[in-house]
Amino acid sequence: MKLAFALILALQVSVCVWAQDWPEPDKELLEKYEGLKAVFLKRLVNAWEKAKDAIQPALESCPTGGQAKEIFEEMRKRPRVESAIKIIGGLASELEPVVDKARMALLGAYGHYLRPYIGEHLDKAITNIKPVLDTVLPHEG
Repeated sequence: MKLAFALILALQVSVCVWAQDWPEPDKELLEKYEGLKAVFLKRLVNAWEKAKDAIQPALESCPTGGQAKEIFEEMRKRPRVESAIKIIGGLASELEPVVDKARMALLGAYGHYLRPYIGEHLDKAITNIKPVLDTVLPHEG
């Protein structure tokens, strides 16, 4: 009962917060955000691929690496794990509109309230960190 009450209370608070009208982000800010997000995701994917390529030979030569791979494959085949993956995927697809709305609200609030004050400094910081990220986490394979 306490858990149900806490859940209802949390949902009520979240509805109240998101019920108010937030300013819409301007087109230029939205395009800049989408571009930075795409490059960041490319960086993460490339870093994951490099890490996987570096670790995979070590795991294959290690005797416990083969056992770990077999255990992982065995777990993926279990019905409970498959259903959990489906449930998590369904939740992610159901929450996507909420996440998009929250993202637009945050971008709108940033553009309206904070960007006039910190936008130039944040842009300079992003521009200055790009060469470091290109060295450490390149976005092109």
